[in-house]
Amino acid sequence: MQQLSGLDGGFLAMETRSVFGHVGSVCIVDAKSARSRLTLEHFTRVIESRLPLVPLFRRRLVTVPLGLDHPYWIEDPDFDIEFHIRELALPAPGNDRQLSEQVARLHARPLDRSRPLWEIYLISGLAGGRAAIYSKIHHAAIDGVSGGDILTAVLDTSPQGRPLPEVKAFKGEKSPDLTWLLSRSAFALARQPLQAVRVATDLSRLIPGLANVFGSPLAQRLAGSDTKDLLSQTALRAPKTPFNAPLSPHRRWAFTELPLAEVKKLRGIHGRPGLTVNDVVMALCAGALRRWLELHEALPTAPLVAAVPVSVRTKDQKGTFGNRVSMMLAALPTNLSDPGERLGAMHEAMRAAKDQHGAIPASLLADVSQFAMPALANQAWRLSARLRLFERVNPFNLIVSNIPGPNVPLYFAGAELLAYYPVSALVDGQGLNITVMSYRGNLYFGLIACRELVPDLDVMAGFLRDELDALTSAATSLEAG
Repeated sequence: MQQLSGLDGGFLAMETRSVFGHVGSVCIVDAKSARSRLTLEHFTRVIESRLPLVPLFRRRLVTVPLGLDHPYWIEDPDFDIEFHIRELALPAPGNDRQLSEQVARLHARPLDRSRPLWEIYLISGLAGGRAAIYSKIHHAAIDGVSGGDILTAVLDTSPQGRPLPEVKAFKGEKSPDLTWLLSRSAFALARQPLQAVRVATDLSRLIPGLANVFGSPLAQRLAGSDTKDLLSQTALRAPKTPFNAPLSPHRRWAFTELPLAEVKKLRGIHGRPGLTVNDVVMALCAGALRRWLELHEALPTAPLVAAVPVSVRTKDQKGTFGNRVSMMLAALPTNLSDPGERLGAMHEAMRAAKDQHGAIPASLLADVSQFAMPALANQAWRLSARLRLFERVNPFNLIVSNIPGPNVPLYFAGAELLAYYPVSALVDGQGLNITVMSYRGNLYFGLIACRELVPDLDVMAGFLRDELDALTSAATSLEAG
């Protein structure tokens, strides 16, 4: 039995009728390449053989009465793998648009909290002899890095698979006594004043360092009032956009891929030292967002603001599950019309965001969230949704996440993995998320949005390719000149 951290529990507390705490992925595989026919029975047996490598697949939640403390994971004594692995087929012609619609519907269904918080769907009928494997798991159990660890556990580096540990008899755990849970909660509540003093002391020590960061010449220059400056005078308060509004329960999902070699080539333009692949990815997102907002006559004069997840997992925590993540805020130069200028400005914005984030302890988000009693945290999320607080005090417009992935061929149940697309989560007031995963020389973009707020999400995804072409053209002109 293991208790969730405050940060893990926060992803449970945030859920409402229109906000879900799970994240997912879509693996496209070549079903023709599989050594055995890719049936539901075969696929289920493969996942079942990996259960010892992914212990959280057999863990379910036990909540504390009255929400007085964070829930616990226990080994589910009633675990039934057939509940978690399902199949469906796309009708002819089995194109990518049909797949995106089906994934959006599946992703808009909450997970059953009485069972382990994951599901996998084998989707057949894709054109070209392909199949798709859509999986989702609750964010309370994983972050981007630990999600990658699960991917490593279920995928293989050869179609023959690999030697696996001997499967031992699984018995599960008995649910803890309610009296024991309440007594543990009372002990935890008694310790909170001491923990609060420690966190407050750490925060007081940070104030001089934060003042130096936000008062630096770079920060002051970025906070100017000219429309070409990167940040507005309100610092990182995000402007209003069509996708910053209350969410419906319905989703759109779109996906695209870009060659990593073309993205890496752009790092050398304009002679900017230190330009990273992530800077280019962020600039591509900024350009695609600008094009979409212009199309809808909704482009703000101020830059958009992106929340960028940052892993704070230490070497000692490698291989563990749960969330070890922080967040930094970066301006997206959507107010600049020139693609080359946007790329340069994005590099500066990311450098400023890293400086600001570096002045804050990696454990701060986890420390503060530890005080959030689930009963109160859930009510706070629901109240903020009703009052539309995230629209009135809008700290960021969307989440943009870039997750490095493997660069070697992988196989899922013996079938070659052709592509890996993320399917992330939304929070109330931020109806758009862009997540990127690299694999075998390509960047795979997965865009998720509220169906009512961004009905043409596929158009935005297409703009990513257009923006890469524009940046490449600008680089070619610069070299020719």
